[in-house]
Amino acid sequence: MRPNAIAPPLAPPALPTRRGRATLVAVVTVLLLAGALLLAQPDRAGAAADPLLSRGRPATASSTEASSLGPGNAFDGDPATRWASAEGADPQWIRVDLGATANVTRVALRWEAAYATAYRIEVSADGTAWTPLAREAAGNGGADDWTALSGKGRYLRVYATARGTSYGYSLHEVEVYGTLDGGTPPTGAFTVVAAGDIAAQCTASDSACAHPKTAALAQRINPKFYLTMGDNQYDDARIGDYRAYYDKTWGAFKDKTHPVPGNHETYDPAGPLAGYKAYFGSVAYPQGKSYYSFDEGNWHFIALDSNSFDQSAQIDWLKADLARNGKACVAAYWHHPLYSSGGHGNDPVGKPVWKILYAAGADLVLNGHDHHYERFAPQDPNGKATADGITEIVGGMGGADPYPIENVQPNSQKRISGQYGVLKLDFTDTGYSWSYVGTDGKAKDTSPKYTCH
Repeated sequence: MRPNAIAPPLAPPALPTRRGRATLVAVVTVLLLAGALLLAQPDRAGAAADPLLSRGRPATASSTEASSLGPGNAFDGDPATRWASAEGADPQWIRVDLGATANVTRVALRWEAAYATAYRIEVSADGTAWTPLAREAAGNGGADDWTALSGKGRYLRVYATARGTSYGYSLHEVEVYGTLDGGTPPTGAFTVVAAGDIAAQCTASDSACAHPKTAALAQRINPKFYLTMGDNQYDDARIGDYRAYYDKTWGAFKDKTHPVPGNHETYDPAGPLAGYKAYFGSVAYPQGKSYYSFDEGNWHFIALDSNSFDQSAQIDWLKADLARNGKACVAAYWHHPLYSSGGHGNDPVGKPVWKILYAAGADLVLNGHDHHYERFAPQDPNGKATADGITEIVGGMGGADPYPIENVQPNSQKRISGQYGVLKLDFTDTGYSWSYVGTDGKAKDTSPKYTCH
């Protein structure tokens, strides 16, 4: 995200000054003027009691030096961790979402050796238009404690414009104090519809054709957006087939769809993913690749191409994407499931990806490939049930012929085969749940409610 820099006013208003490292002269001056300062300094007794608002909140940054130095480190309360920007470039910024409109009264910064000599502390209601709370023009690193602040906004950022070293900018901690309007953050609730293995080569004129029925169901639910988990079009996913079948049903909401390819998309005689790319265009390639990510509310969604999990480019991209992520909740989706009780069974191609996601604290994985519905208890990449594990759903009943359940896997909690339907996923800022809804509009299975890690 490019920073939305603001031009400083010609005559900037007086802003609070920092309480940072003091030189000997400054100390002497303070001692000599102690009486005057006691009279002039605002009473901080009330502000000292203001709660810390930023701990554990979603954070983003203009850049990150390495995956282990992400922006969330500056809000985790651990003085040993830190955020670091890319080296040698100005300006850089780090931003936190406080969850609701806040009255900010104090900001404390703990710089690493790579500090800013010039920076602004700014607030914003929408993350676009920024208002300065404080300015530093001669920073010397260490600890900067900005008191007597008065500003209102949901988002706060530190916007650094000049480096004190040849490196980048690095902060161990950013602490934002104040009070929230209304007391609690909003829920940020939204609904998503997801399915995989969708458009068989049939149309609504055939009463046995399922994808027109799942499309009608998906449209009635009217979600925020749609996800597909691959094998969107059978059998070879040619552009002519996409136009003849998928486009007549699920194509009605193509602009609101975030798809991924399956193995059938690789069978196109015109080349792997040729028809898929020709049909979806930038919808499926928003970042120029067959894998991408996007945000909604407090969620980060990662769309992956499991046909190329053996390619380091996608794996490197995934690690960097997770390092940049500032959302508290993470969902990923692709075609081939790591665990499945269906005909294809477990597919180890996804295990390295699971390990990366698990280490990053991801919450949810959605897959297709096997033509049934199945939900698993939270588990780690080795299939061990654990409370901090990833919840996996197989949702391959979008319209292709169903597969039977063959070998029930450990941690599998519910399996349905033969009943076409879609996943109706309900997300909030702090958790998620879902139902598997059949084409008759009835919920065939309902999950527990999960809290994000």
